Amino acid sequence: AAAPVGFLQELPSYQSALRRRAAAGGTQGRRVAAQGSAGLRAAEARGPEQDGGELAARPARERPLSIAEKRILRDCQQTDTKYLSAWKQWKRTSSKSLKKGLNEVKEFSSYLELWRHDIHSIEGKFGTGIQSYFSFLRFLVLLNFIIFILMFSFVTFPTIVSKYGIFNSSLATIPPKNIDPHCTVYKPGGNKGLVYFYIYLKDLLSGTGFLEVTSLFYGYYTIDEARFSILRYNLPLAYLLATFAYLALSLIWIIKRSVEGFKQNLVHDEDQFQSYCNKVFAGWDFCITDPNAARLKHRSLQYELQTDLEEERLKRKIADRTMKEKLRIYSLRIFINIIVIAVLSGCFYSIYRATVFSLENSIDISNMNSQANLLVQYLPSVVITLANFIAPQIFSFLIRFEDYSPAFEIRLTLMRCVFVRLANIGVLLFSLWSQISYCATDECKACGYNYELYPCWESEVGQEMYKLMIFDFIIILAVTLFVDFPRKLLVTHCSCKPVQWCGLQEFRISDNVLEIVYGQTICWIGTFFSPLLPAIATIKYFIIFYIKKISLIHTCKPAARPIRASSSNFFFLVVLLIGLLLAFIPLGISIAHIPSSKACGPFRSFNTSWAVVPDTVLGFPTGLQRVLHAIASEAFAVPFFMVVCLIMFYFIALAGAHKRVVEQLREQLVMESRDKMFLIRKIAEAQR
Repeated sequence: AAAPVGFLQELPSYQSALRRRAAAGGTQGRRVAAQGSAGLRAAEARGPEQDGGELAARPARERPLSIAEKRILRDCQQTDTKYLSAWKQWKRTSSKSLKKGLNEVKEFSSYLELWRHDIHSIEGKFGTGIQSYFSFLRFLVLLNFIIFILMFSFVTFPTIVSKYGIFNSSLATIPPKNIDPHCTVYKPGGNKGLVYFYIYLKDLLSGTGFLEVTSLFYGYYTIDEARFSILRYNLPLAYLLATFAYLALSLIWIIKRSVEGFKQNLVHDEDQFQSYCNKVFAGWDFCITDPNAARLKHRSLQYELQTDLEEERLKRKIADRTMKEKLRIYSLRIFINIIVIAVLSGCFYSIYRATVFSLENSIDISNMNSQANLLVQYLPSVVITLANFIAPQIFSFLIRFEDYSPAFEIRLTLMRCVFVRLANIGVLLFSLWSQISYCATDECKACGYNYELYPCWESEVGQEMYKLMIFDFIIILAVTLFVDFPRKLLVTHCSCKPVQWCGLQEFRISDNVLEIVYGQTICWIGTFFSPLLPAIATIKYFIIFYIKKISLIHTCKPAARPIRASSSNFFFLVVLLIGLLLAFIPLGISIAHIPSSKACGPFRSFNTSWAVVPDTVLGFPTGLQRVLHAIASEAFAVPFFMVVCLIMFYFIALAGAHKRVVEQLREQLVMESRDKMFLIRKIAEAQR
């Protein structure tokens, strides 16, 4: 029987709709009232056949129904299948089989995921904040491995094959035209005769000697094209396109992961109560049967709840601050930021002075012994490594007194350290380029660069990036072996008060993330000058994973202030994206502005590395050349920019409309819950 109209008008949803209609004054209020809880009930009352074929094909387990209702729905679907045509039956069966197969493949691929068990174990013991660091490290291992495969397949492999004549291949070397002969002289410093072991070790650490003439560096790829039977392989064009490809791949992959992390962060920040409900009522995975896995899942949920409670405690503490406490906190933060600026200035000035001293004294090294020569040549790298090690320690110590939330502490410390590390690379490259571009004679100006000191300047830059990466790995290994483990032994076996006051160290996420972001930025910059540098980065991060894991388990204690993974993952990728965007600047200057070396490399026949692109376009048919020139002209760029702006405005408006719909649906769900409570009270009153 239909419910009385007066009773339905007593529902909270109807009363709320009336108030909203009175406030809006018209059509919108009436429409919302008509689409209140009755609209939701009508939507629930519709059968699956009224929702379209796609909805009807959904499995019963994916529907928001009770177990009894799912069983009834499954029986109805099986009954309806008998009356379908053979084509529809085959289509539905094929769809189910395909979906089941894809799920099985996805489940099987999850078992092949790199470090799956290790990362789950870390999550259970130390929380999702530290787990996010190791997941981030795994992402960089996969990214560098793919970059290595890309550079090796399109640059290194064709060069090696053509040089040794494998697969009936050959190479062609075209001498540079209209270039003075003195610009083409390049004599690599390869080792000759009897060589001591320490010289090999020095070459291995610095990239000189026998490594300088290998495929590790730019100077090895001194061919113009490779021929495989009747096929011509344009190595200069492939070298440049492979560089653009790995940069574009990195950008797209990072943005994709950043968008996923931003969605998670947005959902979490939208409604804190929803986060609690998800953990309490839907956080457990009932497919877990292994006791160890259940224990890890239990610890993970416990850690997440601790993080939520810690954030709520900090919010209440901030809200309860008096004016006197606010003045004290803000004054202390201003003072600490002044100290931070002083530390940054000192780091920049030290690197600048070390670089200038190295460049001025490395010209005349005849009166120096080998140890002093090595120290002078690698003084910038040593100072940069020391600055990268000392400055984050100071920032991590100072941030404790600023009374921020754990997530914001990580972000602020990362941003401060980013300026140190990435600016250090910028200072080093600027000093190198100023020395490379400095020409005081007419012969030097004819080459376009300082050919006497840097006959193959690309290999010199590649060696600097190689040294920075090797030194960074040595520092990480040395700190773990000679700082972390001795500290653990002292705290465990020594009862002295100063030692016990220091205690075990916490795993500082900001410092560790910055280490790998710094190394990845070096890899992005150095891959153009050293095509096999991604392979070294892959091995380096692979070893670092186990070093950090052992250090975390045996020398670190759990964080006193829990850290959330949803915000950390997103911010890690943002910092990595900043490093990638900063890597575009030196690579763009090297490719388009600085003249390429005339004595080595695939671009020695061109003024700049970018010049290979217009030279290749000139070899295309006339019609294709006109199309490309039209695409590159202003007549195409301006309309294209306008169309892109219109599409962007459309998606912005669409996102706003979707947001309003979500808000309305949320209000309807709230009204539905209030209606249920109202009906329960009415039933209880009627029973009494």
